[in-house]
Amino acid sequence: MNILLTGASRGIGAATYDLLTSSGHKVAGHSTKGGNGLIAGDLADPASINTIWDQALDALDGRIEVLVNNAGIYEGVADDAPDDEWRTGWDRTLQVNLRAAADLCRQAVAHFRHQGGGRIVNVASRAAFRGDSPSHWHYAASKSAMIGMTKTIARGYAAEDILAFAVAPGFTVSEMTEEYLAGRGGAAIVADIPLGRVTNTAEVAEAIRWLAIEAPAASTGSVIDLNGASYVR
Repeated sequence: MNILLTGASRGIGAATYDLLTSSGHKVAGHSTKGGNGLIAGDLADPASINTIWDQALDALDGRIEVLVNNAGIYEGVADDAPDDEWRTGWDRTLQVNLRAAADLCRQAVAHFRHQGGGRIVNVASRAAFRGDSPSHWHYAASKSAMIGMTKTIARGYAAEDILAFAVAPGFTVSEMTEEYLAGRGGAAIVADIPLGRVTNTAEVAEAIRWLAIEAPAASTGSVIDLNGASYVR
């Protein structure tokens, strides 16, 4: 399969990139700065979306069969921040986490229609369902909207064999979070998880791989939770 994966340089994205490529798939990976064979593009800049898509098409011989929207940011803004800071935080988070993903989904749907089908996997969050901290209203809102968008795509285009799925990880251990988990904050997080540990990036990557490659068409519109039962629906 030919796959475009955003946010492929670290965490869930890097684990997914490694798993997909080691499974024999051709992956055009993206990161903000590029390098190491990844396509460069800042999703905070709406003008970058078409460039990322076009470069991925070039890297994948003109055919993309799967889009994985993994890139995202988690930047807090206090509820009592100055108005300009508050609105800037919302604008940036919604642009990177939602609007950029929506623009790529739109590109994918048009491309998939032309070639007879394809798959989209969007990486959302547990926060879409249970909310997040008082400093992350915008993050939870962006991920809730991503779930709604995914289901809308699934319903709207299933008859054309365009399938859409999402994964919703809880707190996920990666090289970015190991130090935090070793401290007091990590103990509180683990205490809230019935499984007794946080999710690891390999588990999320496997869920993404299955949805991108193997999930039956009848499961389009599904969301896979990966949170150790810290939130169940």
